Amino acid sequence: MFIMFSISALAETNRHPFDLPEAEAELFSGYNVEYSAMGFELFFLGEYANMLLMSALTTILFLGGWLPPFDILIFTAIPSTVWFSFKMCIGVTFFIVMRAALPRFRYDQLTASGWKVFFPLSLSWLFLTVSLLITFNWLPA
Repeated sequence: MFIMFSISALAETNRHPFDLPEAEAELFSGYNVEYSAMGFELFFLGEYANMLLMSALTTILFLGGWLPPFDILIFTAIPSTVWFSFKMCIGVTFFIVMRAALPRFRYDQLTASGWKVFFPLSLSWLFLTVSLLITFNWLPA
């Protein structure tokens, strides 16, 4: 689920492998021509705020949130806000590295991966989770 969430977060933030609206407009130099000064700055800050939000969600859902990775005295002495910020920085670094490392997808490749890979995987994960909850009677009362 972490891998599916990370790829979906890349697609949601319109980062480089999934920046399809931007790629289409690159024939005319993209949104850089349409917006200038403060308009472009707000557009740019909105993209990076979305990256921070997705990094925060990844930290909360998969990386343990504000808790240290090990229950050792050295790690527990560090404040929880530092741990949360450190894990968010790892998430933002992931976004930046993926922009540099991955090629851009075409529309048909993105649609095929969504419907033929991610949708069946997420449904099978849902059915597996529900069947385990019902089999071992772990459903809440």
